[in-house]
Amino acid sequence: MKPTVLLIVLGLAFAACQETPKADMVIWGGNIYTAVGGQKAEAVAVTGDSIIYVGGKDGAEDMVGPETQVINLEGKTMTPGFIESHAHIMGVGYNLMNVDLMATTSYEELVAQVKKAADETPEGEWILGRGWHQDKWIKPAERMVDGFQTHHLLSEAVPNHPVFLSHASGHAGFANAKAMELAGITKDTKTPDGGDIFRDINGEPTGLFNETAQGLIRAAIPENTMEKQQRALELAVQACLELGITSFQNAGAGKDDIELFKQFAEEGKLKIRLYTMLSGHDQNLLEEYYDKGPEIGLGDNHLTVRSIKLYSDGALGSRGAWLLEEYSDMPGVFGHNVTPMEEIEKVTNEGLAAGFQICTHAIGDRGNQEVLDIYEAALKNNPEKANDSRFRIEHAQHLDLADIPRFAELGVIAAMQAIHMSSDRPWAINRLGEKRIVDGAYVWQKLLQSGAKVINGTDAPVEPLAPLPSFYASVTRKTLKGTPEGGYEADQKMTREQALVSYTLDAAYGAFEEDIKGSIEVGKLADFTVFDKDIMTIDEKNILDTQVMMTIVGGEVLFEK
Repeated sequence: MKPTVLLIVLGLAFAACQETPKADMVIWGGNIYTAVGGQKAEAVAVTGDSIIYVGGKDGAEDMVGPETQVINLEGKTMTPGFIESHAHIMGVGYNLMNVDLMATTSYEELVAQVKKAADETPEGEWILGRGWHQDKWIKPAERMVDGFQTHHLLSEAVPNHPVFLSHASGHAGFANAKAMELAGITKDTKTPDGGDIFRDINGEPTGLFNETAQGLIRAAIPENTMEKQQRALELAVQACLELGITSFQNAGAGKDDIELFKQFAEEGKLKIRLYTMLSGHDQNLLEEYYDKGPEIGLGDNHLTVRSIKLYSDGALGSRGAWLLEEYSDMPGVFGHNVTPMEEIEKVTNEGLAAGFQICTHAIGDRGNQEVLDIYEAALKNNPEKANDSRFRIEHAQHLDLADIPRFAELGVIAAMQAIHMSSDRPWAINRLGEKRIVDGAYVWQKLLQSGAKVINGTDAPVEPLAPLPSFYASVTRKTLKGTPEGGYEADQKMTREQALVSYTLDAAYGAFEEDIKGSIEVGKLADFTVFDKDIMTIDEKNILDTQVMMTIVGGEVLFEK
């Protein structure tokens, strides 16, 4: 035999002896959306916590060995793991432990729910809750001051327990007489800067504390025990897994919470991937992190600390959003600047220099404009750090027309929550008027077409954590009751592909993590969400009926329905 022929024969024999590597997990048999250019795949293979194959079923069959976990989707739909781009993880947990008022439809129903909790709580203990929204009630309260209920009905029903109930937005709180008594609130209490104590015609507090004024009541509430903190985080993590959320961008945390996150990550209890922002109000915490820099990928890519959360204004529901022109339904009122702009400017510049992303809450058009001005100046003054700063504006709900293109020009990410449009739009028009609504409210498509990144979420516990209602709102511009026909400002709807990317690949980009997650591609983390229906093709009315069937994080099935 000639040498050349012999070499070919030996080479073929050697190749035949080599087996295709066996995967730990192979998934096929359904609709697999990769979130890359609208592409689909027939099969995915995983080894360890990473994807090793994406393609046709034939190519994956050889990767199945005796130890391989084979998941047949049986016609179900799999996407990259959904990423919650803006919510409050401890708030989610505490909301599951406290009185949940999201579904209340009247003041009387709120009072009944709190009274029930009081009947089951030792006298004198605080009763805490969250989720009420006066603009969503079927009927207004009998006694109202400046559009909000007064404490009297609640105080009569629950006289011996101090009660504090956060507004759905988190930017206002409602206290009964006992809570105000323990907090030392009287007719003579001074209103703090950046907030309001609502008062009746006689100057007496009505129980409504807006923006920074909430701190007067919160100072009297006992701190949570470590056991409660741990339980809240456990409940929040489990809720994420049940809803198909594999990653969570936490909108602000103090030192204690961050230490708890680290403990869970080290112990393998932080089953989702958490990207947390530092509380911009804690100067000591900021200085500590300026010295040591960002912490990335702790606990096997389960915890990252590399951004700072700031607040420029309040919320629209409590008329705290900072507007360029007065509220349409309350002349002379422009909302609030809740943090001095000099402080926001200082932290923005210091954080940028130290390598941190800046994420600033801004809802009103003036709040957004002021923040964009600060970002623009900071990026100009520090060009070396400005190349990939990925500054964010959290919410970006109501924009002046002239400011819309500035997001793309400055590389600022719009971290928006589509579900807010669904919940707020029916009454927001009263706050802003039709022109401001049409020009700059919830303008997803205007931002996307300008080249900006729009990332999605829920702001839970302001809204329920479930991503599918927000996905539905993104593509329909309707309330969850399916109104109005055609949707509000329908030209601003996202396509389904845009909505999916806003919850996956672009959401990962918002945390500098698009290289390791957010799409189904070889080399990325094996984080997947499986639905019982094809959310990319089904009739829009069926999106809200879709169920999460399986949640996979790092190649491990952590929830199965």
